[in-house]
Amino acid sequence: MSGRIGVAILGSTGSIGVSTIDVLLRHADRFRIVALTAHRNVEALFQQCLAHEPDIAVLVDPAAAERLRERLRAAGRSVEVRAGAAGLEQVAALPEAAYVMAAIVGAAGLLPTLAAARAGKRVLLANKEALVMAGPLFMTAVRQHGAELLPIDSEHNAVFQCLPPDFARAGLAAAGVRRILLTGSGGPFRTTPPAQLADVTPEQACTHPNWNMGRKISVDSATMMNKGLEVIEAHWLFEAPAAAIEVVVHPRSVIHSMVEYQDGSVLAQLGNPDMRTPIAHALAWPRRLASGVAFLDFARLGKLEFQAPDFARFPCLRLAFAALDAGGTAPTVLNAANEVAVQAFLERRIRFTDIVAVVEHALERAPARAAGELAMILDSDAEARAVAGRWIAARPLEV
Repeated sequence: MSGRIGVAILGSTGSIGVSTIDVLLRHADRFRIVALTAHRNVEALFQQCLAHEPDIAVLVDPAAAERLRERLRAAGRSVEVRAGAAGLEQVAALPEAAYVMAAIVGAAGLLPTLAAARAGKRVLLANKEALVMAGPLFMTAVRQHGAELLPIDSEHNAVFQCLPPDFARAGLAAAGVRRILLTGSGGPFRTTPPAQLADVTPEQACTHPNWNMGRKISVDSATMMNKGLEVIEAHWLFEAPAAAIEVVVHPRSVIHSMVEYQDGSVLAQLGNPDMRTPIAHALAWPRRLASGVAFLDFARLGKLEFQAPDFARFPCLRLAFAALDAGGTAPTVLNAANEVAVQAFLERRIRFTDIVAVVEHALERAPARAAGELAMILDSDAEARAVAGRWIAARPLEV
């Protein structure tokens, strides 16, 4: 059909990518999938290509891309296959894709997400690391190239929905905003005795009580580093000072975040914990469309609990606030060291409680620099990964 909006999905085989496809298929008269990308999951991307027939598919791993190309050719499909980081940046800037879902996890998503912003796309931002690593650079690209930036993280999407339409032009203070309240479930270890956290397994850390997420983000939720990264993301998205951003533990994950105003009003966005809601919101904004998410039954909802975050139990949250306060490339170092540490934990090379130790060590040993240039940001990212890797290698875990 003509007139449909073209959408490229960066990270289509992950949980956000799969949810995005689900919403798009519910509105196939309005949207067309132009490009799908993954890292090296040939089978999952092959099945998506068969089902949705994008123009282009990208696998970062060149060998995996060649296998996908051969399988599609054997299946009689004409999907063009591209490879490598360059392929990701190319599809992020495709003229046929007006909207780009940026759902690649981690630092790997920075360059293609930046390419989408520089191409003036509507960027559906699920990759918080693009702002954590390169907030000033990324927001400058959005403004200079006329991109639309719609947050997909449920917390930031909730804040966006609760702010007045002109907040970006007037600023939060002029709009009467007192503070942003980011809610977090507290993850699976909210009530676990701290003495038991050293024995946490990857399987336990990846079992979230409310959300179905990938392994890396699930571990970040368990340490509350995810909430710390979201604080930094909120700082850049909404031009909010750190003092105006507060984290509130809300175990039910029904209120996704809140905005408090100077007159005492608090606006909250509620919904079932399903990422299709913010995805549908960003696709349709400023209007609404059906997402497939079940509606809340308030009569059965029961009470909504709130708690202050325990910084002793979740020291990663403290480190994130410290990195935001330090500025420059400190958030880049924080994110890079955390990615290395989480991967080592998932591979059973360090303990759960070592994650914060790795990050703190990197923040001490990899000095923050100015973050105005991409080369400096990438250098800091690489240095932090090396520092974190050396810490892990020097302390082999006996299992």
